[in-house]
Amino acid sequence: MARSLAAVAASVFATFLGLLAITFFIGRVVPIDPVIAVVGDRAPKDVYEATRIALGLDRPLVEQFARYCLAVLSGDLGTSISTGNRVVDDLRHVFPATLEMATIGIVIGVGLGVPMGVWAAARQGSWIDQVIRVAGLLGYAVPAFWLGLVGLAVFYARLKWVGGPGRLDIAYDGLIEPVTGLLLVDSLLAGETEIFANALWHLALPCSVLGFFSLAYIARMTRSFLLDQLSQEFVVTARVKGVPEWKVVWKHAFRPILIPLVTVIGLSYAGLLEGSVMIETIFSWPGIGNYLTTALLNADMNAVLGATLVIGAVFIGINKLSDILYRVLDPRAA
Repeated sequence: MARSLAAVAASVFATFLGLLAITFFIGRVVPIDPVIAVVGDRAPKDVYEATRIALGLDRPLVEQFARYCLAVLSGDLGTSISTGNRVVDDLRHVFPATLEMATIGIVIGVGLGVPMGVWAAARQGSWIDQVIRVAGLLGYAVPAFWLGLVGLAVFYARLKWVGGPGRLDIAYDGLIEPVTGLLLVDSLLAGETEIFANALWHLALPCSVLGFFSLAYIARMTRSFLLDQLSQEFVVTARVKGVPEWKVVWKHAFRPILIPLVTVIGLSYAGLLEGSVMIETIFSWPGIGNYLTTALLNADMNAVLGATLVIGAVFIGINKLSDILYRVLDPRAA
């Protein structure tokens, strides 16, 4: 056990070190001068040089990388030019909004996608299978921004079934003291059921859009995995013995696909956390995607690299969590 934990820790450290190297390299090759981003393009030469020295850009690249790694490991991601705040504080403020939306989105995707994939595989070639396959293709083909705009036009502006852009109505903004940063959790902790309902009302549409895209991917992969298992000899034997079809599908064929399905769900969840830029922009959602977009437009490299590090760390964490689930589901993988 100790050896296994040490191997996992070493793997995480090596991967994170590689992530640090990539972000450092990106910060040095992009055609944006970090000094000009701080002092402006009309600053005197002496001010430019003084700022360059203060930022440590006059030192050798190896030393710059070492200082960068030490700063990141100590929690210092620099100061955002856009907001004037520490990047760590900005990310602590915006990440819960993305986490809340992506988590509900993946719950929708898994809750509907897995049963739909199983149903399609069990009814291969039927009209149900065709409908689910078309839905999966739409999830790949329809642009996220178009689906979000259509959803706003129909369900918010026309039918008034869901809340509009933002996390809350203006009347409720600032009434909840942030504890976790997750509005649904914080409103329940404060006993504000009305604000909870309003937050859920605003989450409904963006989460449904994200859930649809994850649902399409998960349903498609579940169907593919299960079809492969349903053609195996042990499934045919179970059917010959007269085992009920629902038990053949869910007990005999479904269990072996849990391990690859964990990978699919993990990658889908990570994709929602880092790939919701369009959705956050359309719905004016104050999450990490919106923050990253604003930072890119303002050439705010500290914020861009900080957000990239957080997204990369999320991928690393989800991958390692998937490895742990492998061992739980199949001890032979340990």
